[in-house]
This record gives sequence, C-alpha cells and structure tokens, in this order.
Amino acid sequence: MTYILALDQGTTSTRAIVFDHAGGRVSVGQLEHRQIFPQAGWVEHDALEIWHNTQEVIGVALARADITRHDIAAVGITNQRETAILWDRRTGTPVHNAIVWQDTRTQEIVDRLASDGGVDRFRARTGLPLAAYFSATKIAWVLENVPGARELADEGHLAFGTPDTWLLWNLTGGPEGGVHATDVTNASRTLLLDLETLDWRPELLSAFDIPASILPEVRSSSEIYGTVESSSLLREVPIAGIMGDQQAATFGQAAFARGDSKNTYGTGNFLVINTGDTPVISRNGLLTTVAYRLGSGETAYALEGSIAVTGSLVQWLRDNLGIISSASEVEDLALAVDDAGGVIIVPAFSGLFAPHWRPDARGAIMGLTRFSDRRHIARAALESVAMQTREVVDAAAADTDAPITELRVDGGMVANDTLMQMQSDALGIPVVRPAIAETTALGAAFAAGLAVGFWSGLPELSELWQEDRRWEPRSSEAERTRMLERWQNAVARTLDWPQE
Repeated sequence: MTYILALDQGTTSTRAIVFDHAGGRVSVGQLEHRQIFPQAGWVEHDALEIWHNTQEVIGVALARADITRHDIAAVGITNQRETAILWDRRTGTPVHNAIVWQDTRTQEIVDRLASDGGVDRFRARTGLPLAAYFSATKIAWVLENVPGARELADEGHLAFGTPDTWLLWNLTGGPEGGVHATDVTNASRTLLLDLETLDWRPELLSAFDIPASILPEVRSSSEIYGTVESSSLLREVPIAGIMGDQQAATFGQAAFARGDSKNTYGTGNFLVINTGDTPVISRNGLLTTVAYRLGSGETAYALEGSIAVTGSLVQWLRDNLGIISSASEVEDLALAVDDAGGVIIVPAFSGLFAPHWRPDARGAIMGLTRFSDRRHIARAALESVAMQTREVVDAAAADTDAPITELRVDGGMVANDTLMQMQSDALGIPVVRPAIAETTALGAAFAAGLAVGFWSGLPELSELWQEDRRWEPRSSEAERTRMLERWQNAVARTLDWPQE
C-alpha cells in the first residue's frame, strides 16, 4: 500500500488526487459540475451529478497513476462545507438539489430566529452567528418548502449531510447499509453542534425544528469510518479521513500549533488560525470552529474569516461580463496598467461575510470614469481579494491579541504572482506559498494516512511542508492605510440595499 487517495469535493468541481508518502501529487482526475441559479440569490448543485463525477474521477486518477485499489492504503474526503443535501435513505434520491453555502434564500428564516436574541443568539454554543451561510437554515428551508420532505423525516426515511456525508454514504453502500456520518469540522459549520460536547444540541435542533433522526453521527476527523463497497474501483479500501475544505487546507499547511494560520484562495477566501484546545469566541466578526480531532485525541479549535467571493469574482468577469476569456488572463490585464485608476470592486454578490456579516450588502463597481477600461476592472478585482483578506487578518489579530507575522497561502489563485504581491503589500507582512500547492486534498490525505499508520504522526507531517516562494511587502505604511480607508469607504456604500 504505497499511496493515499483524496477526494476533494469542491464548489465548482470534484477531484480525486493520488498522493505518495512524501506528500507529492502522483495523479489527478477532475470534473466540473453545473452551477444552478434558479433565481437571484439561489445557488444549487445536482448531488447525483456530484456522485457520478466522483466515481468517474476516481477511475481517471487510478488510470493516470497506473495503479489499482491494491496500491491505495486509505481514502480521505474533503468538501465544500455548509452545502446541504437531503435524500431518501431507501433510494439514495435527493429530495431537492443541494443548497450551496453561497445561497441566501434562507434569510427570512434567519430574521425570524434572530428576532428572539439577535444574530448572536447561538454564538456562545456554536461559535457562529445566525446567517444563511450555515447548514441549519438550509435544512429548515427544505423541511418547510419541499413537498413530502417533512413526512419523510417523520417516517425516519430522510437523511441530511454535507457533501462529505453524501460521498461517504454512497461509497460505503448507499441504501444497502451506507455509513451515515460526518466529522467534527463539518458538523461545527451547521449551527447545530455544541462546541464543547461535540455533539448535536437538542435545543438547537428544536429552534430550527430539525429532527435528530435525519442527522449523521459526529465522529473524529481521522479514523476508519467504513470501507468502500464492492462495486467500486476502490472496493474494500478504508475511508479514514474527513475534513471540511478549509480545515483540511489548514492541516495540509501543517498549521498544527496554536497561532499557526493559513489563507486559502478559492471560490471564496478563508483565513484559519489555530487557537489550540480552547474555543475562542470572536469579538470581531470571525467564526469559531473546530480545526480537527484525530481519533480519540484532543480537539483543536480555530478562528476563521470566511469571505464569500474572491475566485468566483474572476469567474464572474469571465462568464457574466465577458471581459476575459480565461481566469489566467486576469493577471495579464492587471499588469497592463500601473494601478486600478480609482476603480474599486466590492463583490458582495451574496452579501458580505466576515468580518461584516451584512446580508443586505450588494456588489458594486465604483470609481468609474471615461478613462476606466477592462484592465482597471481586472486590477480592481485582484485588489478586492487582497483588501477583503486584510480585513479578516486585522480581525484575527484583534481577537487573538497577537499579530500575524507571515501568511501561508494556498488555493488556485496563489498561482497569480501579481495577486500575491498585492496581498503582501496590503498586509505589510510576508506571504508564503508552499511547495505542495494541493493543500486541501493533502490535508484530507494526511488525516486518512494517520488513521491507518501510513504516516507516524504530526511531526512527520510537519517535515513534509516546504516553502516554494515568498513575497515581501513593497508598500509603505502610509500607502497601506490609504488603501484600507478607500476600501472601507467603498464597503460602506454597498450596505442597506433594499431587499426585493
């Protein structure tokens, strides 16, 4: 058994990646899935499409590595978090499309619950504010609005899971005895988990009117949950690691000690800071979450700054505005001008997440003149990524009473050298890219490998992390202050939009 296979079920695609003992990528299979937008603010995925894609990418990854199941020691799963899938246990058929973490349709449910205690009503227990972002409101919406869903739940036939649970259940047999479980990191993103007991809390279930019978069992991030069922190319291989994507990326960055941090640049941006064995409740708009739990060991907690729109802003420039033909073109356009010409983009397409938590915000492009063209818009898009990150880094420093002295980065956008320099300039600290860029999938592989003895422990994993490139700040403190003031002024102008 010489390899670990990681399944990375993301917002836009599903990947199967084979890793060797040094943490190197051996092969990958990847398929995108459809982004479904039934109406403004609604974002959905076809869960069956995701499952079918998962089976296909497993085959592609094994074929490209020229290996079989006999070469795989274990499977790890990482996933887009908060995305809610509900299905009939008897058939494996979803009762509705997956409601994606970016979806804002449940704001009415949030407002209803917040009328008694405000948006921080459950923060002391869950570490989270009341927001449409999290899974509980999505489950409640399905139970309230999808015909027959409540009846299926009452009869014991309905199951809920985030994509990790959906894949685990299907891989281990589906209707024929599939394992219905999740890990502590994904469970901590539902608004239903007690951060101290690490189990579903009855009064939270009652508040959202969600029956406990539909929920998966909460387990650690690194243990054997079950084995792949007989009809799969991976039959009899243990599934031994599960982590939500941002926790997995943190784990893949070897951020195992209190104060270690990373920032992932994907569909959105996610800053995660390890706070050790004690949950820290944020005073500055960040989320308290579980970082990981390995087997029966101590639980590590984290603070997280979740930003909804970063990489998806570049996708929007390509698909909606048509000013670029590929995502990589944005860097060339941004480099074609010295600055953004006064243009600022605040991409509040789903409201603003951390540190603002303002669902009433709406996206805006500001500072346009006749001089402005697509080059300035492209540069402003990259600057918006850097400035949103600046806000959550500042919030993290305030919550932990300790400045972040360097930022480890990962995700698809870190290939953009111009953005990484902008980020260093905006923060005034070094930005460091690791040699192994696939940190999200690698984190899931690490968790699975630890459970089956493929790796010996955290010290061995730490030795695998290596630096690829480092960016040092070039801007002055005065320039950084000016950039932040302009950004904050622009953000203020996106708030309090009337809701239709």
